[in-house]
Amino acid sequence: MIMKKAGDQVHGTGVRDLFELGGKVALITGGSRGLGLQIAKALGEMGAKIAISARKAAELEAAKAELQQHGIDALTVVNDLSKPDQVSLLVDEVVHHFGAINILVNNAGVSWGAVAEQHPIEAWNKVMTLNATSVFALSQAVANRCFIPQRSGCIIVMASTAALRAGMQMKAVAYYSSKAAALHLTRALAAEWGQFNIRVNAICPGFFPSKMASGLLQDIEADVISRTPLGRIGGDTDLQGAAVYLASEASRHVTGQYIAIDGGASIL
Repeated sequence: MIMKKAGDQVHGTGVRDLFELGGKVALITGGSRGLGLQIAKALGEMGAKIAISARKAAELEAAKAELQQHGIDALTVVNDLSKPDQVSLLVDEVVHHFGAINILVNNAGVSWGAVAEQHPIEAWNKVMTLNATSVFALSQAVANRCFIPQRSGCIIVMASTAALRAGMQMKAVAYYSSKAAALHLTRALAAEWGQFNIRVNAICPGFFPSKMASGLLQDIEADVISRTPLGRIGGDTDLQGAAVYLASEASRHVTGQYIAIDGGASIL
């Protein structure tokens, strides 16, 4: 039995309508390539207005051109989230252009390969700052500027299956730790901000042929595939369905959760 209370809203007339994002504004960090660009395409295809940020202007322009080929126009913002003073500038620019933010995808990230006993502290700080601290800082800024006043919002945190297990053939202790922090931050923010109708969920990708993972995959791809029940690594559209689901009204009663997209590797 479905029980309704005052303030409940019925959106659309069928299941397809639950996935529509028309009128929503989505900000995707690290959106110029790889997984971020894949998600930008998906949300844009479902009708969302798209803003993407990254550090390199040339990569953003290339991403904008690619999105336009799919009929999606995008605002591009050059921004370095590892610098705290740039967080509010990013929010300001997107709100100034679109008037609001409804969906935030915290995708920007970095890794550093080194055995734990030789991992530089400076590199540890760099990874933790971008992968965990900036996720909190940007989520906080968007919540205060948009989500809490409008009493609605959706945050998707791009964590990793590295947050779930430490045996992924990588020597990257800071990356493992930062993604675990991001995943638990997802739960903490979901618990606190549910009162404002803000949903916070995470996607945990396994291995995808992104720029960050390309060097590592050259050496371990065959082994990764052999340890994956579906027998392949992630592809160009494999994150899109989950991103649309978590960004849309289809998941309006889901918060503090994660979806692992890794072909089943994390269950072994």
